[in-house]
Amino acid sequence: MSTLPRGSTIRRDAGLYGYERALRRAGLAPVAGVDEAGRGACAGPLVAAAAILPEGKAGLVPELADSKLLTAKARERCYAQVTRRALAWSVVVVESEECDRLGMHVANVEALRRALARLEVRPEYVLTDGFPVDGLGVPGLAMWKGDRVAACISAASVIAKVTRDRIMMQLHEEWPEYDFATHKGYITEEHSGALAEHGPCPIHRMRFVNVRRAAGVLDAEPISLEPQLELEMEGLS
Repeated sequence: MSTLPRGSTIRRDAGLYGYERALRRAGLAPVAGVDEAGRGACAGPLVAAAAILPEGKAGLVPELADSKLLTAKARERCYAQVTRRALAWSVVVVESEECDRLGMHVANVEALRRALARLEVRPEYVLTDGFPVDGLGVPGLAMWKGDRVAACISAASVIAKVTRDRIMMQLHEEWPEYDFATHKGYITEEHSGALAEHGPCPIHRMRFVNVRRAAGVLDAEPISLEPQLELEMEGLS
């Protein structure tokens, strides 16, 4: 991924739409944002989304912010506004089996790439939250906490989070003993207790130490765990 165009200096406090405005002035429009939800969960899918917001007032979404900072009701309202206003948006679901096969870091980058590839409008510039996504054929920038400073990334984060939460609500109906409706597959005391009592179900990710422990295979041939995943599992052992 490249940096910002030469001559483009943007303060992180320039407002949620500052990056898109600067890139448009540099002739790089439309601008796509991409983000994911569920990377740190030990159950359920990884969901990635991409979004391109229109210029001007049409692209101003009330309440838009990092999805993690919004209430569930506010996220639903933003989701409706983003999907109605966006020039283009897409969402990709990577099931837990593929997350285990690829590893979480590789699965994360691949999900972001797929979401961008599915946009019906080709972006001229891409903003990503945290991870660079190479090989897109367009310039871009990976941003630390980008979902808090770039509107298009915030829009993508809302789409990804709402989509994944809806999926986890459906999965709760199939496996109510794990209470996925409450914790959405993330590691909580209640989720850990359910794992200890029932063992993992098919949507649990076997790359996580707590899941492998619950399955009784912690001492089996280890899966090649990446440093990023080990950070996610910090404190579990």
